[in-house]
Amino acid sequence: MGHQSTARSSPSGRSWVTTQSKPPVSGFRPLDILDDVNVTRFRERCFAPELPIVLPHGHFDNLPSVTRWFQSSSSSPSASQLNTEYLQQHGGDAFVPLELTQRAQQGQSGGEEVEFRKFHAPLSLFLEWMRAAETQSPTARLYMAQCQLFDLPQTLRDDFPVPSLVSQAGRGDIYDTNVWIGYPPTYTPLHRDPNPNLFVQLAGQKVVRLISPNKGQAVFASVRRELGRSSDHGAAAFRGEEMMQGQERTLLEAAVWGDGMTTSSPSSCGDCEGFEARLSAGDGLFIPKGWWHSIKGVGEGVTASLALEVGNWQQN
Repeated sequence: MGHQSTARSSPSGRSWVTTQSKPPVSGFRPLDILDDVNVTRFRERCFAPELPIVLPHGHFDNLPSVTRWFQSSSSSPSASQLNTEYLQQHGGDAFVPLELTQRAQQGQSGGEEVEFRKFHAPLSLFLEWMRAAETQSPTARLYMAQCQLFDLPQTLRDDFPVPSLVSQAGRGDIYDTNVWIGYPPTYTPLHRDPNPNLFVQLAGQKVVRLISPNKGQAVFASVRRELGRSSDHGAAAFRGEEMMQGQERTLLEAAVWGDGMTTSSPSSCGDCEGFEARLSAGDGLFIPKGWWHSIKGVGEGVTASLALEVGNWQQN
């Protein structure tokens, strides 16, 4: 049985968002979707009041990177794979940040532990691993995470033009642009960015869970207290290794994604009144400054995203 959608109207009576009526999951309800990208309405209804919103489905389908970097998977036409032949011409010209994740032996508590390591390597090494992963099931996973666009050759940077929503909404200052590519499951722990963020799904699927600034800070602080650590605001602004392995990873993931947990747990987000957005290739999401979010790559085939930290979107 499909989920119903309802149109929400602005005070002037014009419909501008679609509200998904799917029941909330453990305190997370589906995020509204813009029916069209009207810059003025977006600024008034989303950017100025700092409210997250999903952009119209497929709004970024025409980005050059969507069509040049990815293609239909040879093993599953409904999934995508990385166009390694196109990227290989620059394989030796760029060093990219990689995350190596693998399951370790069971810890003292009897649960499965995760080994995590960050390093930089030639793009060609990552492309070689991605090709192998198309036909094999590797025990370890490589994720090109938070690769700054300016670290790539100019030819590849040209595949990521500034979206019109940013350039037309004012000065369109961009503080940072990062690319993320890997095979699911991928994971980014609960954190918040110091600037507004335009998140674009380039290939595959991702699920994003968002929590308002105050409630997100409470969840993060609760986890830090359980670990006997400071709840310093700056600790959540970086993708640190401590957030990706060990007890901190376990508690952060359970706090946001542990749908079966009871709300009495100090690290449960069952009553945090957050939002959830499910993104496919070409979709986009506006994440306001200070909103906490955690992201998981799901489904089949490669999953890839572009994150732009955006400055002043007000009119000149």
